[in-house]
Amino acid sequence: MNEADRNARHAARMARKKAAVDAAIAAATDERGLLIVLTGNGKGKSTSAFGMVARALGHGMKVGVVQFIKSRTDTGEEAFLGRQPGVEWNVTGDGFTWDTQNRAQDIATAERGWAIAARMLSDPSYQLVVLDELTYLLSYGYLDADVVLDALAQRPPMQHVVVTGRAASDALVELADTVSVIADEKHAFRAGVKAQPGIDL
Repeated sequence: MNEADRNARHAARMARKKAAVDAAIAAATDERGLLIVLTGNGKGKSTSAFGMVARALGHGMKVGVVQFIKSRTDTGEEAFLGRQPGVEWNVTGDGFTWDTQNRAQDIATAERGWAIAARMLSDPSYQLVVLDELTYLLSYGYLDADVVLDALAQRPPMQHVVVTGRAASDALVELADTVSVIADEKHAFRAGVKAQPGIDL
């Protein structure tokens, strides 16, 4: 096959692809708030969520963030995004459960964080709400799953919500509009590399 034939076949293939993509875009006419779940064992779930925070801010949207497990207040995402106009940023955790080693304390902390999240989920002025690490509170039984799922289902119609964390429950996945499972192929930490500012913090 000569170059002209290859170019002609490529053009025909791309034309078919464009027609299919254009048809799918034309058919997508609904407009509503989305529930997005970012789960799996790989790195990047929270990072992806905070990328959506930046995107929402670029559109002038009001954003609420609740971090349920992390207790650090010196991360790069909070240092930058948390001081932007239109963002309410809450670090509500006491650290990872293996740090606290106190189930009663973890439950009380989870409930305090959930009170903030529930307020945001009932307020239509928040156009994007990020519930970072919420999946752990459900899988450990720190929060009543039915209460959480009901609040997510009954939130304002145009409010987008992003939930992050490993091992998202079947019920949460079923309720979600978009689910991404981030796989763990390789991680520098297992090679002895500590968390790096700008990458992990």
